[in-house]
Amino acid sequence: MQPYHGEPYRAPVPDTLAGATVLDAAGTADWQARGAVLIDVLPQIRKPEGLPPGTIWRPPGHDTLAGAVWLPGTGYDRLAPADEAGFAAALDRLARGDKAAPLVFFCKADCWMSWNAAKRALSFGHTQVGWFPGGTDDWLAEGRDMEPAVPPQP
Repeated sequence: MQPYHGEPYRAPVPDTLAGATVLDAAGTADWQARGAVLIDVLPQIRKPEGLPPGTIWRPPGHDTLAGAVWLPGTGYDRLAPADEAGFAAALDRLARGDKAAPLVFFCKADCWMSWNAAKRALSFGHTQVGWFPGGTDDWLAEGRDMEPAVPPQP
């Protein structure tokens, strides 16, 4: 089995992912219309360390595909055991315990994080895995609806 891809994450991605269905924007919309859960894995930008006291910092907004779930940072090549277990549990929750429930992973165009996350879902035993390598960039280019991503609750 090919290992997960590390830095640089924003680089050309392959055309395939063994075990997954590669989707374009239309295919992603079709899967969503048939009940697939769309999963955005773009990392959440965290507050920089070492800011002077009193500095006001607001995290930048992130728009995602309408109806998608944001699981930020789950597409790194290496996840701490607790993070990997949390990702597996989140997928099981989203799939309502059905390993055959369709899941579609995306990020931005040419982002290995979505490839890694989809591959990891396959390793967890999910069988209906879609990978949308064009991500939010291709979705927007087709004029499809976006909405603010909801940050995960701590």
